Amino acid sequence: MFSRFLRTVQLGFKSLLLHKLRSGLAVLGILIGVTAVIWLVALGEGVSYQAQQQIKELGATNIIVKSVKTAAGGSRGGPSFLVEYGLTRDDFARIMTIPTVRRAVPMREIRKEVRFRERLADIHLIGCTPDYLEINHVDMERGRFLSDRDLAARDNVCVIGDETAKQLFPYEDPIGHSIKVETDFYTVVGQTKNRAPSAAIGGSLVGRDYNLDVYIPITTFRARIGDQVITARSGSREGEIVQLSQITITVGDIAEVEEAADIVGILLEKYHKIPDYSITVPKELLRQAEMLRMMFNVLLVLIAGISLVVGGIGIMNIMLATVTERTREIGVRRAMGARRRDIIQQFLAETVVLSATGGIAGVAFGFLCWPVTDGVRSAVKSWLPDVWKSLPSTIHNLEPIVAPWSIIAAFGISVGVGVVFGLYPARRAAMMDPIEALRHE
Repeated sequence: MFSRFLRTVQLGFKSLLLHKLRSGLAVLGILIGVTAVIWLVALGEGVSYQAQQQIKELGATNIIVKSVKTAAGGSRGGPSFLVEYGLTRDDFARIMTIPTVRRAVPMREIRKEVRFRERLADIHLIGCTPDYLEINHVDMERGRFLSDRDLAARDNVCVIGDETAKQLFPYEDPIGHSIKVETDFYTVVGQTKNRAPSAAIGGSLVGRDYNLDVYIPITTFRARIGDQVITARSGSREGEIVQLSQITITVGDIAEVEEAADIVGILLEKYHKIPDYSITVPKELLRQAEMLRMMFNVLLVLIAGISLVVGGIGIMNIMLATVTERTREIGVRRAMGARRRDIIQQFLAETVVLSATGGIAGVAFGFLCWPVTDGVRSAVKSWLPDVWKSLPSTIHNLEPIVAPWSIIAAFGISVGVGVVFGLYPARRAAMMDPIEALRHE
């Protein structure tokens, strides 16, 4: 039985090699389809992995509460140009009374220009506590982070991000130097390590570049800068009053996250007349990211599957032409005792050989996703630097992940396409009248 099958496949190869170019084009159609399936899924998996890693870095047991500026928060003009909104220190105190809350880290953030001698840098000035370092997975390059003593004494000390250090101190160690923010000077006591910027995740979390941060004690922030920030633009003034930009809450167990988030929501709703805050639960984002990944993969497979269907139509077209060209051969085989089933098997074997060859080649090309992606990135970075800078960090750091199931699915679909689109030509060949076939010229 196996030897007969092997002979059928060998005969199929010989028949196809009689028309190398035509067979090669059919194989190429399947190859492109299989490669497209593997590449698209690999790129989708890479993007999904980045998003999930960003969410996991927030901590599955964390709850992020952020201040949100709303249209109802105030109006411009005259004495009402100040808009007051967002989280308060009283909110922080209330949150700390929730039994399941193990830790809460407050933060205040504004955009500022920082100066060291003649060098300038646009940075995010962040007032925070020592726990900020651990909860945001930031590592130190040199020096130390903020301490409880800094907070208690309201010291004018700061820790700068990696990119901030490069802009202000390109040739020297920043530790011990003083940088100027508006009229105040802050002594640099530490520098954080370079960290890849976090990508935006849906509408819940915005992207963030930790390398451009400058951290000062939150008590110093309140004493030196205060809650009120006023900006003069085009002869007019606008300002805002915000006590806290964000509170990151940590609970003891992942099972307590949703309950704690509900309690936080009830507390804030009670003391805020308008919803000038947002509550983000990374655990829920992980679920959404996983669901989006599955939907995205299905969509990509459907799109790439169109290429395989087109390749299958090409195979059918080739096999129909082959049947017409080999009509006399079919008549001779039938006259010598070949059954219709034998004819069907022979032509099906040829279509499966075509599709399987294209599938195997497509799988091989699928593993070229990594070098091709790196090559395209390098080319864009070298030849189109402006375009490269405008691309999001997700593209900069994208690493394709070839999913094993996509290889199996793509190859299986390619063989299935060969069988489905080869059945009609094979049956048409088998249904020929042997006498009429022998008369064919």
